[in-house]
Amino acid sequence: MDDVEKAILISFEESGAIDSALKSQALSFCQQIKETPTVCRICIEKLCFCNLVQVQFWCLQTLHEVIRVKYAMLSLEEKDFIRKSVFSMCCFEVIDDKNNNAVRILEGAPAFIKNKLAQVFVTLVYFDYPLIWSSVFVDFLPHLRKGAVVIDMFCRILNALDDELISLDYPRTPEEMGVAGRVKDAIRQQCIAQIVNVWYEIVSMYRNSDLDLCSSVLESMRRYISWIDIGLIVNDAFIPLLFQLILVSGGSEQLQGAAAGCVLAVVSKRMDHQSKLAILQNLQINRVFGLVTGDIDSELVSKVAALITGYAVEVLECYKRVNTEDAKGVSLELLNEVLPSVFYVMQNCEVDNTFSIVQFLSCYVTTMKSLSPLREKQLHHVGKMLEVLCAQIRYDPIYRENLDMLDKIGREEEEKMVEFRKDLFVLLRSVARVAPDVTQMFIRNSLVSCISSVSERNVEEVEASLSLLYALGESLSDEAIKTGSGLLGELVPTLISTRFQCHFNRLVALVYLETITRYIKFVQEHTEYVPMVLTAFLDERGIHHPNFHVRRRASYLFMRVVKLLKAKLVPFIESILQSLQDTVTRFTSLNHTSNDFLGSEDGSHIFEAIGLLIGMEDVPSEKQSDYLSSLLTPLCHQVETLLINANALSPEESPAKIANIQQVIMAINALSKGFSERLVTASRPAIGVMFKKTLDVLLQILVVFPKIEPLRNKVTSFIHRMVDTLGASVFPFLPKALGQLLAESEPKEMVGFLVLLNQLICKFSTSVHDIVEEVFPAIAGRIFSLIPTEPFPLGHGTNSEEIRELQELQKTLYTFLHVITTHDLSSVFLSPKSRDYLDKMMQLLLQSACHHEDILVRKACVQIFIRLIKDWCTRPDVEAKVPGFRSFIIDGFAKNCCFYSALDKSFEFHDANTLILFGEIVLAQKVMYEKFGDGFLIHFVTNCFTTAHCPQDVAAQYCQKLQGNDMKALRSFYQSVIENLRLRQQQNGNLVFR
Repeated sequence: MDDVEKAILISFEESGAIDSALKSQALSFCQQIKETPTVCRICIEKLCFCNLVQVQFWCLQTLHEVIRVKYAMLSLEEKDFIRKSVFSMCCFEVIDDKNNNAVRILEGAPAFIKNKLAQVFVTLVYFDYPLIWSSVFVDFLPHLRKGAVVIDMFCRILNALDDELISLDYPRTPEEMGVAGRVKDAIRQQCIAQIVNVWYEIVSMYRNSDLDLCSSVLESMRRYISWIDIGLIVNDAFIPLLFQLILVSGGSEQLQGAAAGCVLAVVSKRMDHQSKLAILQNLQINRVFGLVTGDIDSELVSKVAALITGYAVEVLECYKRVNTEDAKGVSLELLNEVLPSVFYVMQNCEVDNTFSIVQFLSCYVTTMKSLSPLREKQLHHVGKMLEVLCAQIRYDPIYRENLDMLDKIGREEEEKMVEFRKDLFVLLRSVARVAPDVTQMFIRNSLVSCISSVSERNVEEVEASLSLLYALGESLSDEAIKTGSGLLGELVPTLISTRFQCHFNRLVALVYLETITRYIKFVQEHTEYVPMVLTAFLDERGIHHPNFHVRRRASYLFMRVVKLLKAKLVPFIESILQSLQDTVTRFTSLNHTSNDFLGSEDGSHIFEAIGLLIGMEDVPSEKQSDYLSSLLTPLCHQVETLLINANALSPEESPAKIANIQQVIMAINALSKGFSERLVTASRPAIGVMFKKTLDVLLQILVVFPKIEPLRNKVTSFIHRMVDTLGASVFPFLPKALGQLLAESEPKEMVGFLVLLNQLICKFSTSVHDIVEEVFPAIAGRIFSLIPTEPFPLGHGTNSEEIRELQELQKTLYTFLHVITTHDLSSVFLSPKSRDYLDKMMQLLLQSACHHEDILVRKACVQIFIRLIKDWCTRPDVEAKVPGFRSFIIDGFAKNCCFYSALDKSFEFHDANTLILFGEIVLAQKVMYEKFGDGFLIHFVTNCFTTAHCPQDVAAQYCQKLQGNDMKALRSFYQSVIENLRLRQQQNGNLVFR
């Protein structure tokens, strides 16, 4: 070995036995060789005389890189030398036949060496064929007589040509697309007929002696069928040969599959649909149908399944495209012939085929709409389709326990099935629209079959049948469900009244309840079934099911059912509450722990359902009070007891008791959702008194546990609820509540506090003036001590949780200030205690109105200024309520926000939100002119237009537009002014931005 070979071997060493410094030296030496002007000759010489695989690969890889990158810079002589050398290697020849040490690279070479050699060959074709290397393929064909080695190499070259240049399965540049077109045109014109003839001869000759070689030839041929003359393949010689290979008994599955792939390529080739239909008809594809019944894991079955599916797709496409009735009739006959095999493939073969078949069947069903009403044969196919679909959506019984326990395996299996079913249910809904009667009858029979089974082992069948009924509901209108059209009038009552033997199973129980809920509008119209629905939800099939996951979902679904049926449930309230007594007791007793509900909110769904039931005005007043009292009293007692004993709690007990209190607040909150403000404050004030007492109790939580964030959040949520429920009668509780919430608030909690105040202001407007005025100084002081006066920093390390919380607080502050000003409460800012923060607030608003990255925030800030100008400035000749405010607006806001910020390049006029902001800026100028008069106009024109070197006639036009009443014209003109100034600034840079 010389130094080059040693260096290459060392560079490939990965065992760790070579010293790292030596390996680094070897890599550096190899790189130097690559940069040598004679590197191509060095590589070809090594390929001629060295049989070390590592050296061969390095040389081929280097050749490929040099040709790809530097080929244009090589001399004509060197290019010719490379072409001849590579051609000789591929044709199993020695380059220097006078040297006894010369080697043939193809002799015993591993596949990756041959593939790399093919890649080098194709790179030369890319640059030189057909203009320079015009006869390369014609010259190669005679060498195929040398036997399998050269034939195999030729196949690899054709495959590489497809992969590297022709195939559209990979992204190509426009240049590559152009070269591919040139190469294909040349091959078609020059030698494709000879190549096809060679393919036929090789397969015919080697079909009994070298099956792998024949498979390789057919795999290469398959790639080319899509763009060569179809007549070269579809003839009396090649098609019979392909089918002989496919149908040979006991043959090579690889060869059979390769032949099937070629037939699929023929079937899939783009052409005139009338011509294609003739080809499809003549193929007599039914000869291969029996092959899919073999081993479903075999390559042959997979290939034949793909052929059948592709054939069906093309026949359907022909049916859609041909114009004559005769042609449509032929297409329909072919479809009828192939569909049973398609169904078999869908039911028994791999998932990949299933998805392509589902897409085909969806198209088939959509196309068959034109045959309304469907013919007997199509109705038969629809029925078979539903059978296969039902079988496909069944879970494998092997995972039954995993799915019921919902362990890791069960969860993964359920997620896979949910995803798998999506396309299948789309198909079901398509079938239901085209053949509603057949679909409903199938589901009915499936359901009846499941009901009649006394076995507990039909879990998967029951779940699948119920899932079909559930999915069917998505294709039905509300009206169809209400009236029970078709067989629904029989299906829904059957569903509601059924107790399956396998109801204990989690999946069955869940889909059963989901399906009842899906069809609940039928029950809304047919109230005789209400008792059965209630029983289904309240017995062991629902809320009392042994599985926790079912109980939790049942609680939520029951709440939805109650929302819809509501008044129709009044006669059943007593029995409902009695059935829920044990669930409610678990919630209202002192000795239950949060583990009873595993941290879920299913308990709150039960209480919401109860609240919806007992909160109706249809319930007698006395009974309503009794119901509510029986629930609120023990819940409040539980909280009071825990609060009294709070100091005595051990560290081990404290988390559980805090979780207990959380659950109670959630329950009360949910319960209150059923009571309207009118009922609580006007028609039945006694109910309001109960909620006020409850609020008083829950506010004590903020005193005892002031720093427990989850409790603060839950109490805040309840205050929100009481604002909506109690209306203005909540006012006496607000000072205490707001005081406690504000006292210990961190940035995150302050956001929630401001949201609560926003709700109060939006609901009660100026009625909460005194409350807002009282808390505003504390709010301002707290927030201005937290948020920076400058914009938040950007870049690495600035996206911490703390920064994000402060950003959220700042945005919420803008919303809060906006709500205050737009609800006639701006006088709050002028109270003696608030005036200390006025300057900071104005500077923050101005900074954000000009530069905040969020355009919506900038818009809100501009709107705040507009409201403040309207509120605090009356007429041009009257001093503003706030000394210095007018000059601040004219000198600061008008100049920096209304002019210079719009000139900044970040102000994008093509953005919709920016245009809205611009509209507010223009409106602000109009308001300033109305309030400040000509003084504003003179100042604005002088300090903005003149400074920006704007022509005097443009400034005069602006004044004229501003003094007029056409806002649209003003806005359009001002936008043109800004855009012209920005353009001029870009051109000569003579405008200074502030």
